[in-house]
Amino acid sequence: MRKLGLLLSRCAAAWKSVRMASSGMARRAPLTNKVALVTASTDGIGFAIARRLAQDGAHVVISSRKQQNVDRAVATLKGEGLSVTGTVCHVGKAEDRERLVATAVKLHGGIDILVSNAAVNPFFGSLMDVTEEVWDKVLNINVKATALMTTAVVPEMEKRGGGSVVIVASVAAFVPFPALGPYNVSKTALLGLTKNLAIELAPRNIRVNCLAPGLIKTNFSRVLWMDKEREESIKETIRIRSLLSQSHR
Repeated sequence: MRKLGLLLSRCAAAWKSVRMASSGMARRAPLTNKVALVTASTDGIGFAIARRLAQDGAHVVISSRKQQNVDRAVATLKGEGLSVTGTVCHVGKAEDRERLVATAVKLHGGIDILVSNAAVNPFFGSLMDVTEEVWDKVLNINVKATALMTTAVVPEMEKRGGGSVVIVASVAAFVPFPALGPYNVSKTALLGLTKNLAIELAPRNIRVNCLAPGLIKTNFSRVLWMDKEREESIKETIRIRSLLSQSHR
């Protein structure tokens, strides 16, 4: 009976440890003392990324074009006991990019991680109807600002012995979303930017990786998922492309 009791006790302890690990109670903090910047991080994908980085121990500096959005997001995450600060940043403006970097350095002493998530999509329709103004806006924010934001943080990462840059692209780089031509093109360009930066920054011990999220239900992607027929069509196209890709491996 004693042996049985000991066995049951050990099983119970093992099960408890599994439950704690799966629930996050025993989660380690692999990013303790790391400093992360996340652009466009007061809502949607950016907010979720900022939250997870902070949950993993990082000091996170979030940003948005509107102060009220920054204040709301910071209050929410601080209410969860996370180390988060924020500042207004329009990534298309050099002075705002500089302020974002300066804020992180002033408050936390440096930068280890950049997640470039900011993007715009002011157009829905035929690629043949896109104006020069729209092209300029999309490429300026989605591509050029990402490159310049990376340029701004690299010196700070080097001071700390290296770092990590994560560029948020989209599955649209592989399976173009209907009627979102300029957006699709800009996200495809980010794949090329990632490849080039990865090669150039590797000797400086800075990793550069790219995320390509699928159709995530956020306010930004509302035009795609509010129409259920369009949403299902996009999902089916993504599934078909995925199957074709696997069959050629």
